Amino acid sequence: MIRIIKKIFIVLLLISLSVHPFVAHSKEFPVVMSIKDRAATVDKITKMKLDRLLSHFMKETGFDMWIIVCNEDNYDPVFLTMVPYDAWCPITQILVFYDPGSGKKLERLNISRTKMKGFHQSIWTPPHTKKHGEEGQWECLARVVKEKDPKKIGINESDVIWAADGLTVSLKDKLIQAIGPKYAERLHSAEKLATLWLETLLDEELDLYHATVSISHALIAETFSNKVITPGVTTTDDLVWHYRQRIADLGLEKAFRPFFSIRGRNTDLLDKYPVDDKIIRRGDVLHCDVGIKYLRYHTDTQEMAYVLNRGETDVPDGIKAGMAEGNKLQDIFCGEFKEGLTGNQMLANILQKAKSSGIKKPRVYSHSVGLYLHEPGPLIGLPWEQENTGPRGEVKVVPNSCFTVELSVDRPVPEWGAQELRFKLEQDIVFTKKGVFYLDGRQTKYHIIK
Repeated sequence: MIRIIKKIFIVLLLISLSVHPFVAHSKEFPVVMSIKDRAATVDKITKMKLDRLLSHFMKETGFDMWIIVCNEDNYDPVFLTMVPYDAWCPITQILVFYDPGSGKKLERLNISRTKMKGFHQSIWTPPHTKKHGEEGQWECLARVVKEKDPKKIGINESDVIWAADGLTVSLKDKLIQAIGPKYAERLHSAEKLATLWLETLLDEELDLYHATVSISHALIAETFSNKVITPGVTTTDDLVWHYRQRIADLGLEKAFRPFFSIRGRNTDLLDKYPVDDKIIRRGDVLHCDVGIKYLRYHTDTQEMAYVLNRGETDVPDGIKAGMAEGNKLQDIFCGEFKEGLTGNQMLANILQKAKSSGIKKPRVYSHSVGLYLHEPGPLIGLPWEQENTGPRGEVKVVPNSCFTVELSVDRPVPEWGAQELRFKLEQDIVFTKKGVFYLDGRQTKYHIIK
């Protein structure tokens, strides 16, 4: 009887370990924090950013007050980066930031029912029932504005940066009605302020971002391996679902819908097996475009793999050359980062240098990445626009901001009868005053499936 009980206990223990979402599957897989530890880490960093950065950015952009208003389940993108990890934010949310000047401390005021854990000072007591004479939420806001008498008030509306455009039409109407025409005339777009807040990372955040990207890289390496791929059987759709299941098992979120595809196929097979059949075969070049969200940071990564043909022990030289040229374009890209340049200026500089260095068909379509996937910093090209991306491309580069090195080169593959193949690469970097650094490195060799 005792032996049977021991066996049952061991089996249950093994089952519990196998399904625990935070147990790594191998020694090489990076550590993934528990939800509790993630919450503590995010709260610590968010509080540090509010203490260190916000006052500086308000002074830099000339605002002495910033009002952020949003509704439950339709939160302002900036608001979501200023509250605790597990905050419950019911009904209407109002944050007011006021700089009294003269070296005094920035006031961070919360006019809502949300418990802010000391991030912001709660100055309104919601009534349990509506009673005559009690101060309502909008009345509290109106009183604060009148008492502080700000000269320039920022609100989140923008026709360029979506992440700085969180104020809805109806809430703006309520805001104007509450504060009155005198202060309504002092409302201005806080686009630049919101952009600086969202794109600038503390030095302490860079290790956390590095850890996030290392998890993303490990997930790609696992998916592009014989643990997952059986040539002639596995499809690219299978890779998509494996990837999605793994991030769910780890308690992660996807940054966007994951993509896995066959980028190229040996000419000898193309007549019999078109690429769009999705079945991964020997001699295929594979590609992914994937990302995760962890600790509020987003990753965005494109890497490539090769399925060895029978008799092969390595990737064909012509296919290796494509990645090498893509790496060369990455080096040029990273070398052109300078504080104050716009995205459009960088695009022109990168492409000019690439072509003069012998890269015949370079293409750059990079963007900022961080607390959001495609915002809020400068846009550096688009797949369909290689000259001027408009106002998004006129945003300037600032230190301690992160970007994707997203680009491609087109090259013929001699081993495939000079068939031209597009080599698409993407890695995450941080630009600092000391230079550009890859977060957890970059791909320089193909993932190999045997």
